[in-house]
Amino acid sequence: MKLILIFGPQAVGKMTVGQKLEEITELKLFHNHMTIELLSPILGFSPEMWELSNLFRQKIFEAVSNSNLNGLIFTFVWSFDSQEDWEYVKSVSDIFERNGGEVYFVELEADFNERIERNKTHNRLEHKPSKRNVEESEHRMRIAAKNHRLNSYEGEIKKEHFLKINNTNLTPEEVAISIKEKFELR
Repeated sequence: MKLILIFGPQAVGKMTVGQKLEEITELKLFHNHMTIELLSPILGFSPEMWELSNLFRQKIFEAVSNSNLNGLIFTFVWSFDSQEDWEYVKSVSDIFERNGGEVYFVELEADFNERIERNKTHNRLEHKPSKRNVEESEHRMRIAAKNHRLNSYEGEIKKEHFLKINNTNLTPEEVAISIKEKFELR
């Protein structure tokens, strides 16, 4: 069982890379907006929505870690200045590791202007209805970039299975192939 955690700032390409990685491996994609888009039309971006989203994710992680699947790709935004986010990553990793699974960390980074352009792509807007108000989404990106550190410092992540990729000028296919080769995924 493998868990591939793909993280980075908004619109860096996590879901799209995850889609391409799913196509070339035996892993299933579970991107973070799958729970957000389920719950936000009902509860908005309220504390209750986030609580339920995290509960659904935890139950999905537990079910997958106990299944016969080869593994899961999960995408999310990790705020490195938030102790709560560090604890969340540990708790998700623990679910898989206590069942003998391996966790692989993939961090994506890209220039902010490239991310602004990616925020408008058809694939993103198709799979993430809450991003369809592009002006509002871009505003949230700017606020997050101002208020949080969304990429790690050099050497900050001390995991055996870690790969950091600047994908500003790479296609999602190129990034997925790099991940597959680096971690010898099938």
